[in-house]
Amino acid sequence: MVADAALGDPRRWHPVAGFGSVAAMLERRCYSDQRISGTLHTAVLVAAATGLGVLAERAMAGRPLASVALTGAATWAVLGGTSLSRHGAALAAELTDGDLGAARARLPSLCGRDPAALDADGMTRAGTESMAENTSDAVVAPLLWGAVAGVPGLLGYRAVNTLDAMVGYRSPRYRRFGWAAARLDDVVNLLPSRVAALLFAGLAPAVGGSPAAALVAWRRDASAHPSPNAGPVEAAVAGALGVGLGGRTIYPHGVEERPRLGAGRAPSPVDLHRAARLSRLVGWAAAVLAVVVAFSVPEYRRCASN
Repeated sequence: MVADAALGDPRRWHPVAGFGSVAAMLERRCYSDQRISGTLHTAVLVAAATGLGVLAERAMAGRPLASVALTGAATWAVLGGTSLSRHGAALAAELTDGDLGAARARLPSLCGRDPAALDADGMTRAGTESMAENTSDAVVAPLLWGAVAGVPGLLGYRAVNTLDAMVGYRSPRYRRFGWAAARLDDVVNLLPSRVAALLFAGLAPAVGGSPAAALVAWRRDASAHPSPNAGPVEAAVAGALGVGLGGRTIYPHGVEERPRLGAGRAPSPVDLHRAARLSRLVGWAAAVLAVVVAFSVPEYRRCASN
């Protein structure tokens, strides 16, 4: 977490980007418009990433310092919190300045929506919703999976989430091929997304928000969202910021009508700045929680005692 805060993502030779290149190459070789092809694609890549983590941990067995270094490096590689909050804050600044061209160029770094079809208000909402969902996916979830399953959990989770980002769409090409990746991502994020929503609610006062409003919005609105995991975190953030999210959402593959989350006004660039700050705070809170969880796992307690 400290390395991610100080350095952000590696500028070159990013392991996640490398995994994405391998996944894209395998997709070109095995793609067909069938669920079975997508399931095999997902299974091979997730098993390979998880297996690499198992082999790496075994290679470091009996070498505590090397094991700590390996876990730290793997954690840094899979986290995306600093880059996420920086992009969110920069997008807010560009929208405040009225630089829509720069904002449209930046938006793909946060989400998969079509920036050409969005005005300033649309990009503000897209950025705010992305800050909520990606804080869960790129920070809270990998930390928790690393806490309970070590390096295999870190690499396996990031493989699942990356594949969902690549093929887990409802577009004609991926509706069947990406089905397995999308469903597996739903499963592995089921608990982390609820933890993230609780952290967003609990830390709402740090950005002038209300924990009660966040919890009310989560309970009232989350189930209407098509994603079982994006719904809780986006609703909690909407309530925490006192804004309303959802509505017409334009992707390159088509238009989706998202339910309204929260009961407030439309978000402004100031709210996007607040969301970026809240994202950073949630990331650090999740890191503390991950330490507590890790040392509650029997294997970690045995390693510490030795």
